Amino acid sequence: MDTILITGGAGFIGSHVVREFVNKYPEKKILNLDALTYAGNLENLKDLEATENYEFIKADITDAQAIFDIFEKHQPIGVIHLAAESHVDRSITNPLEFVMTNVIGTVNLLNAAKHIWNGNFEGKRFHHVSTDEVYGALGDTGFFTEETSYDPHSPYSASKASSDHFVRAYHDTYGMPIVLTNCSNNYGPNHFPEKLIPLCIHNILNNKPLPIYGNGKYTRDWLYVIDHAKAIDLVFHEGTNGGSYNVGGFNEWQNIDLVKELCAQMDEKLNRTAGTSAALITYVKDRPGHDLRYAIDATKINKELGWTPSVTFEEGLSKTIDWFLENKQWLENVTSGDYQRYYSQQYK
Repeated sequence: MDTILITGGAGFIGSHVVREFVNKYPEKKILNLDALTYAGNLENLKDLEATENYEFIKADITDAQAIFDIFEKHQPIGVIHLAAESHVDRSITNPLEFVMTNVIGTVNLLNAAKHIWNGNFEGKRFHHVSTDEVYGALGDTGFFTEETSYDPHSPYSASKASSDHFVRAYHDTYGMPIVLTNCSNNYGPNHFPEKLIPLCIHNILNNKPLPIYGNGKYTRDWLYVIDHAKAIDLVFHEGTNGGSYNVGGFNEWQNIDLVKELCAQMDEKLNRTAGTSAALITYVKDRPGHDLRYAIDATKINKELGWTPSVTFEEGLSKTIDWFLENKQWLENVTSGDYQRYYSQQYK
């Protein structure tokens, strides 16, 4: 069995990628490597635990020796690297944690892959999953393309930009077979409720304020996470060696308009009077270095590989809300911290 190692597979995006690969490629062994920090949740993958071609490994990518040992034992022919610290607010509070995971952790993986592949790169691939935030910010017009210069503005985006550069450097210096994807904001099932959409869903359910930074005019492109998982599968298998692909949802929304749309859908689904949820909107102090607008041009992946989003934002948002309403216990476990006991209970 060929083995594919997916890092950060217990996280939000990673869990959807793991599920996509486990179900689509039963002839391949899928290893899910995750440190199970605050955003790693094995409850996201309960449906896969008995699947023969799936295995979970608890390890931290900052531990170079542990990573080398895992690579030596399992000899993966492919790596899909999603493990990362990803919340801008947390990076402002603790930048060094982001350097360790996003930069040092990435280099540890690159070193381990280079070691076991030992110049035999036929059939091998290292897929690095990154973010559109490495490009900086846009004005009212224009889009990020694969040729846009890097201009990160937060410790988070600076650490991801650095990791991107290391991945490309290992391709140029050692011939490492790599691909990169830079995605826009993801949303969908299993989203950890520190991010805007699941936070608002949780707060609406509990009649708590909906915090909106600044004037709410910050604009983001939104990508349904299941569409992103399918894009990663496509690029991993068919992307050009050494190439990069921007993955976006063609869905630009200002934060305030997004939250109002979410509020309207929540009122309808909860049979509340129109405007009930929107009354919870509360403007809060802006965060430092807040980028005004991100917008992805996903033309390249569409033209070269035929990928396109499967849902509009309104459709994807409705599916997302339905999932959270149907999985209130999951949301309760995450917000209370109970989900962190799952590993010890299931993997004694």
